[in-house]
Amino acid sequence: MAESQSSTETDWVSRFADDVIAESERRAPGKPVVVASGLSPSGPIHLGNLREVMTPHLVADEIRRRGFEVRHLISWDDYDRYRKVPNGVPGVDASWAEHIGRPLTAVPAPAGSAYPNWAEHFKAAMVEALGELGVEYDGISQTEQYQAGTYREQILLAMRRRGDIDAILDQYRTKKVVKKQSQKAVDEAELEAAEGSGAAAEDDGSTGAGGYFPYKPYCGGCNKDLTTVVAYDDESTELSYRCEACGFTETVKLSEFNRGKLVWKVDWPMRWAFEGVMFEPSGVDHSSPGSSFQVGEEIVRIFGFERPIGPMYAFVGISGMAKMSSSKGGVPTPGDALKIMEPQLLRWLYARRRPNQSFKIAFDQEIQRLYDEWDKLEGKVADGSVLPADAAAHSRAVRTAAGELVRTERPLPYRTLASVVDVTAGDEEQTLRILNDLDPANPLGSLDEARPRLDKAEAWITTQVPVESRTVVREVADAETLAALGETERESLRLLLDGLDSHWSLDGLTTLVYGVPKVQAGFEPDAKPTAEMKVAQRSFFALLYQLLVGRDTGPRLPTLLLAVGADRVRKLLGG
Repeated sequence: MAESQSSTETDWVSRFADDVIAESERRAPGKPVVVASGLSPSGPIHLGNLREVMTPHLVADEIRRRGFEVRHLISWDDYDRYRKVPNGVPGVDASWAEHIGRPLTAVPAPAGSAYPNWAEHFKAAMVEALGELGVEYDGISQTEQYQAGTYREQILLAMRRRGDIDAILDQYRTKKVVKKQSQKAVDEAELEAAEGSGAAAEDDGSTGAGGYFPYKPYCGGCNKDLTTVVAYDDESTELSYRCEACGFTETVKLSEFNRGKLVWKVDWPMRWAFEGVMFEPSGVDHSSPGSSFQVGEEIVRIFGFERPIGPMYAFVGISGMAKMSSSKGGVPTPGDALKIMEPQLLRWLYARRRPNQSFKIAFDQEIQRLYDEWDKLEGKVADGSVLPADAAAHSRAVRTAAGELVRTERPLPYRTLASVVDVTAGDEEQTLRILNDLDPANPLGSLDEARPRLDKAEAWITTQVPVESRTVVREVADAETLAALGETERESLRLLLDGLDSHWSLDGLTTLVYGVPKVQAGFEPDAKPTAEMKVAQRSFFALLYQLLVGRDTGPRLPTLLLAVGADRVRKLLGG
């Protein structure tokens, strides 16, 4: 309680929590606070979609920390139509196009899947990721809701008020929307990530000879939503439709019929009212003039409710997308990110930026810098020098109201772990030896102390670093290069080799490799380097890389030397 109060007004989560609590007390006093997210399992649920969940999750968790009862609803929009066959999904070919227009729960899962249908297949990976991220929520299947007749009264109300709904929608149908050009160019996969669920592009109902109708039946013949309502009677609730795909016609009683749904721009505000939602964010695809969130503000009044508080959230980019999308045919998912980074880091990336601020999630070398930044923050939290807003973001990353997330007991630097795994090719005995040499005075009891961070670093090396960029230590010395060395270069190698035994730790070897060129120039090893000395250091480092791994660059030299081992270093450097 004290922690949350001290962070109030210092971070965006606390400010939204204040607003949502006030709104809930005004509109639904004495009831649980309700926040909501919506996810369409129409394909892989990517890291852009995760912002739809993390934004209300963080706010709900703050409200929960303050002692209020709160529900975070995740609406699985699995009764939406199947819109297109996604590219690059294993087990899916062009034949899946025959299912376009059917509910996602009526489309077969990709070949070889353990799940009963398309929606459940793509939902499963997200459910697993949310569990690892510590997200507490109530999941709602829209297929189950509609097929159980849960929204019967709301559907009948929308049909009675179809003229009013049509008039609201008509205000926006002819408006020209000017697209902003603020987003710099991104590759095709990133554009797919920015697209959202696609629901924002859905039509807003059918208008034919019988007028406008905000309800779409799924066809009794082909189970597709390519239907047109041709007549409806408010008194009897008799509804007649024809299918434009297969020609099937049917007359049903809407008061008893459960094979259809409200069109998206009516469905979303209906659910706000039905669930009593006080907070739900929306992506850019739902927030432009005339789109779902804007129109919903007026349509929700028909259902006797007010639109929830809802910030527009910005684009989430990917650093290192190209390598990944070429093999996967799509954008990375939360599960992909959690293979290479701990949940705390991923939570922190969403917690530290306001929803309207874009950011990137790293799958390339940038992940090492992000981990360095995270470890530096952890140090500031430990010594009490952290700023309040940073402390709040850190707290939201490492724990929820339910408790701390599982964390690495000995969080060694990610870049060091990646380098060691790279050099040892994952050999556990070698890895443990090297990690213990990092700090001989404080050895690891087992590799489990370095997990799960060690496993994440290994996954990054094996899945994200191209084979040609991985480190392969020479088997034998490069005799030709050694023979061609000048006296200055020979002396630098002698100084290094002479100091190996007395400097055999990460800190010691760091001092040694940076100090050799200083000593050669007549300075002390800890002297501040001049510009000229920095040039000499770079030349010395390039020589060592060439003799050890046959390239001009590689993992940090102190880590590389530890990984190679003193005896082999001497052999490769001509000692």
